[in-house]
Order: sequence, then C-alpha cells, then structure tokens
Amino acid sequence: WQQQQERPAMPDPFNPPRCVALLTAGGLAPCLSSAVGYLIELYSSFSPETKIICYRSGFRGVLLGDSIEVTPKIRAECGKLHGFGGSPIGNSRVKLTNVKDCVKRGLVNEGEDPQHVAAEQLVKDQVDVLHTIGGDDTNLAAARLAAYLKTNGYHLCVIGMAKTIDSDVVPIKQTLGALAAAQQGAKFFVNVAAESTANPRMFIVHEVMGRDCGWLTATTARAYQEHIRTHKVLPELFVDEKRLGVHAIYIPEMALNIEAEATRLKEVMDTVDSVNIFVSEGAAVHDIVAQLEAKDVKVPRDAFGHVKLDAINVGQWFAEQFARLIGAEKTLVQNSGYFARAAAASE
Repeated sequence: WQQQQERPAMPDPFNPPRCVALLTAGGLAPCLSSAVGYLIELYSSFSPETKIICYRSGFRGVLLGDSIEVTPKIRAECGKLHGFGGSPIGNSRVKLTNVKDCVKRGLVNEGEDPQHVAAEQLVKDQVDVLHTIGGDDTNLAAARLAAYLKTNGYHLCVIGMAKTIDSDVVPIKQTLGALAAAQQGAKFFVNVAAESTANPRMFIVHEVMGRDCGWLTATTARAYQEHIRTHKVLPELFVDEKRLGVHAIYIPEMALNIEAEATRLKEVMDTVDSVNIFVSEGAAVHDIVAQLEAKDVKVPRDAFGHVKLDAINVGQWFAEQFARLIGAEKTLVQNSGYFARAAAASE
C-alpha cells in the first residue's frame, strides 16, 4: 500500500516513540481484537514509557479527535482481547479523500479538507507511529496521510497490518483473519447443510463474503469438505457425503454459464435429492448491476465507490436463476458473512 510513495522516516530506535496510535477500519475480521491486544502487550513490554492511544471507530476517530488512552489497567489485562471477536476500539468506513461524504456525515465542516483535519489531529496527539489494521483502502489512506504530513515537515511512521477476510491484498499471501473466517464459515454450514433433509429436492445457497476475490469462498468450501471427510457417515440413510457435500462454487474470477451449470446441477438433484452451492458475494455482480441499471434502478454505493453488496443480494439472485431450472421444491439462502467475520481469532 505504500507502493509509489516515499516511505516516511523511521523513528530513531534509541529514542522510543512518544506516542503510538492504533486504529482498525473497514469490515470486521477475526484478527482485530487479538491484534490490538498483541500490540498493546508488545509496546508495554518493550517500550513501557511510550504512550498508547486508540482512535475510536477508525479514521472517524482521527477526524473527530476521539481516542482512548491505554491505561495501566488496560495494559495489564489486554490479553483478554485474544478471546473476543469484533474490534475493541470500533470500526468505520471513512475515505479521507471523499470530502462530500465526510461533510455529510458530520466528520468535518464545509470547506475543510479531511486529510488536513486528520493530519492536524495526529500532530496534536504527537503520534510518531500509527498502526492501521485494515485492508487496502485503510492502509492506502494511511500511506497518503503520512506522505501529506511529510510535505509539511512532520514524520509519521505508518505500519499497516493487512487485515481482510477476503485475503486479497497483494503481495500478501494470506491476510490476518482470513483463515479463521473460512473455518467459521465451514462451521456455520455444517448445521445449514442438515436442512437438506427438511424437504425433498432441497436447494441451498451459501453466500460467503468476497467482493472481488473468491479466496474465502473456496477456502470455506475446502474446510467444510474436510470436515465431512473426517466424520463418519451412513450413506445408506441421508447422512451421505455426496448429499451433504458442496456441488458448486461460484467466485468473481470465473465466468458463469447458467444453462450449462443448471443442466449439471439438475443431474445432481436427481441423484442425491439436494444441491448445495457456495457463492461469493461478488460473483456475477457486474451482470446483476447491469441488469438493474438497464431497468433504471439506482444501485447504492459506499464512500469508496463500491457497490453495496447487501443491496444487491447475490445469493438470492443465484437462487432465482437456478431453482426452477434444477427442479428445486424448496430453496434456502444463507449468508455466513457476519457470523464468520465477527469471530475471535483462531489459535
């Protein structure tokens, strides 16, 4: 995320930073609480004289000057955070270069530059090191902020921790929180898959998070399949690996041929009396948006210009495309996203 940016000067290792700031931003991931706890533990151990502050709700807290100072009690008990999900300091989606959105949300006044407001707050708080725990958007914003400060004579060291359950930050092989989210998504579907016995010719759509990358969907499916393989089954009844298994995976990186897939899945339905598919929330989203915009439907977008996927409902779209073609008598759409992303970090 600091590509093509001049890196800010690192603090002198013999002079510990006066103040270290932490913030989490973007969507939740199983690593956030644990990462905050670990950083507090680390600084308390190796640089106990360094002040630690946590900005509430990401860059929102920076703009509003809203932070929590880490007290001796928090330092002593921060290990508790490893057992919790979510973010202990709050998240938000704020784009510092989207001035209109920042004004609309009351984060800055009309005529103010959010980047300048954020920079002034970091200077006021005497922050030498800023730890940003987030994805591409979060860490790119922090890198731009550091570059902006440098042009004004203030050296801020930004240390980005690549967090996203999508695991789509280049060149990071696997981002923080991604594997735990996949494991939780598989755990979620273990119970959902049993619904295939609730009705003949059952069609279950498991929607998994992943806007532009299918890593989480594929890894969740693999974790679920591994779960089935490690448990004893009784194929003479409905406890059958073929019935409970994953019959299709659809991700943003692949083209989709509805007719060909429907023919294949109908054969599965005719054979095992149920069909289970795993779908990334970003799969076929460009086709869906095109269909909606052709009908003059306004597609909502967030502060970063991304389509709001919860308004698109990709899982339901897939259900509608396939249900009739494969002869489903009942269709169930389930989304494991919030269950998986809000979990605690895995051991």
